[in-house]
Amino acid sequence: MSSSDPKPGTKPGPWPPAPESAAMPPSSWAKKTGFRPKFSGETTATDSSGQLSLPVRARQQETQPDLEAGQARLRPPPVSSAVANGETDKDKKEKPPPTAIPPPPPPPGSVAVPVKDQPVKRRRDSDGVTGRSNGPDGANGSGDPVRRPGRIEETVEVLPQSMDDDLVARNLHMKYGLRDTPGLVPIGFYGLQHYLSMLGSLILVPLVIVPAMGGSHEDIANVVSTVLFVSGITTLLHTSFGSRLPLIQGPSFVFLAPALAIINSPEFQGLNGNNNFKHIMRELQGAIIIGSAFQAVLGYSGLMSLILRLVNPVVVAPTIAAVGLSFYSYGFPLVGKCLEIGVVQILLVIIFALYLRKISVLSHRIFLIYAVPLSLAITWAAAFLLTEAGAFTYKGCDPNVPVSNVVSSHCRKYMTRMKYCRVDTSHALSSAPWFRFPYPLQWGVPIFNWKMAFVMCVVSIIASVDSVGSYHASSLLVASRPPTRGVVSRAIGLEGFTSVLAGLWGMGTGSTTLTENVHTIAVTKMGSRRVVELGACVLVIFSLLGKVGGFLASIPQVMVASLLCFMWAMFTALGLSNLRYSEAGSSRNIIIVGLSLFFSLSVPAYFQQYGISPNSNLSVPSYYQPYIVSSHGPFKSQYKGVNYVMNTLLSMNMVIAFIMAVILDNTVPGSKQERGVYVWSDSETATREPALAKDYELPFRVGRFFRWVKWVGI
Repeated sequence: MSSSDPKPGTKPGPWPPAPESAAMPPSSWAKKTGFRPKFSGETTATDSSGQLSLPVRARQQETQPDLEAGQARLRPPPVSSAVANGETDKDKKEKPPPTAIPPPPPPPGSVAVPVKDQPVKRRRDSDGVTGRSNGPDGANGSGDPVRRPGRIEETVEVLPQSMDDDLVARNLHMKYGLRDTPGLVPIGFYGLQHYLSMLGSLILVPLVIVPAMGGSHEDIANVVSTVLFVSGITTLLHTSFGSRLPLIQGPSFVFLAPALAIINSPEFQGLNGNNNFKHIMRELQGAIIIGSAFQAVLGYSGLMSLILRLVNPVVVAPTIAAVGLSFYSYGFPLVGKCLEIGVVQILLVIIFALYLRKISVLSHRIFLIYAVPLSLAITWAAAFLLTEAGAFTYKGCDPNVPVSNVVSSHCRKYMTRMKYCRVDTSHALSSAPWFRFPYPLQWGVPIFNWKMAFVMCVVSIIASVDSVGSYHASSLLVASRPPTRGVVSRAIGLEGFTSVLAGLWGMGTGSTTLTENVHTIAVTKMGSRRVVELGACVLVIFSLLGKVGGFLASIPQVMVASLLCFMWAMFTALGLSNLRYSEAGSSRNIIIVGLSLFFSLSVPAYFQQYGISPNSNLSVPSYYQPYIVSSHGPFKSQYKGVNYVMNTLLSMNMVIAFIMAVILDNTVPGSKQERGVYVWSDSETATREPALAKDYELPFRVGRFFRWVKWVGI
């Protein structure tokens, strides 16, 4: 008896036997990128062709209910013709759907057991795919469950890992999609929620740069009002004529380091008071205008479409992470000026954002969404009570007197504590007018300096890289598909134009897409562009109320530094989260990201170790010293302008990270799957799918006048 014959006394199984399921082909997004998701608790197997098969968990948990939305989807294999196997119509109705592999012939001596008496049941799973079973429990005659294609379970809570073919799944994840128009009340509520959750990103940058320029409390209030006005206008322009994604525009942290480097240039140290502020602001305006014009040309000329080939998640992740890490010398050293206020602020925002993040009130995670404004309000109120109770009051000492004019050694000892702990030292609210209209050139005519403009041109490229990552991540959340390369170029060009407006109005930085948009959309689950547009209109109205700017400008500096510690940490994490589109466990990517981050900290430290020139009598706070190497760094030539540019750029962490990452990622061999190459939609897809065209086409039929400009449209 051959080994294949059944043993005596054993009951033969049903005939024909259930075929083994073939490997499931990946979804269309995975086909384009070669991406293979790896989820916690699951193991995936690949066949010889590299196709992804169903994970072990999916094979073991066939009775699992409908899975979360926004997940990769596996499609059933093609069903082969039953006629080729010589089967009758009756057999075809009674057997499970065959695969492309025909069943082997029956072993000798076996008896075929008919299964026609067992009812055939059909069940429809969550994907709408009909599953068929031969037994009462959905199993075949051997007791093994029948494998049906299903979705892979994903453990990531909010941020997507791939583009799902099923638009319905994405809509289940979001409360409102990109083109949805909720009622007026929902729009107003969600718009307020959206902008309050990003309050820190909008107002903290001017609270850092204006005091560094020597501006008064009134100057801080005016710049904050200008930021609100320009952010509202640029957001409306971007949602209408840019990427059309619900992304808030504002003063990005990308522009903060070069702004501080220009502010702390030695040629400005001899100026005093308001003259210093206005002169430096005009220098910043000139540099921002030229750098932004370069960005606009980069986008509208179509060159950005070529640069996109070099920009991938392995490049975006360390570049954006280096932006957040570069401000470590500013954060806690300033918090230490008043630990009892600063540490409480940091602890509160951590508790709200992490420990209380799952607490919902009326289906809204208020602590996660409003972590920054809630912690700020509580800490500010506590500091006000302590100030009124006299906790920071010392006999015979006036906090409004400059430290240089204090004679008493007793008062000099407590001057720093009174300046940073008390909440009544700022007169921004009392000095601000009720109504003020921000207007262009309010600080004077911009001053154009080629060396500072060149620095801003390089920074505008990095700002574009930051925006590209935000476009891709947010489109996977709210849109039917990612935008085309032409839409990305159009959006970058418009960002350059809006940054020119920011330079004309004197915002102090350029206006670009805020990286925190992706986190806010994922948390609030609000993807409607109408919500962002209404919020932008409210922002413009608030900017005309001078008291609003004065109120925001009166936030104590220690609280600003505490919030910035959290915001910069979030910025770093959001940058690194771009690695989820690539194979983060690949040794190639690990080495590239590790080298980029390490040298982004080490190379600027080499330049910054020169510090202040030995022959200089300048007195600069320790947290500003990393930005004063422009004229006395290690790079020395006979051209002072070249020295300024090289020493300034090579002392910036994000520049070093970008150079390292873009060179290594585009020269070290690696597959598209391993690199996580961004997949942008093409023009054929836009023509074939009306939903894609409706998501990104220009309003009011403006696009029909620019159909000849293929590189900046759909």
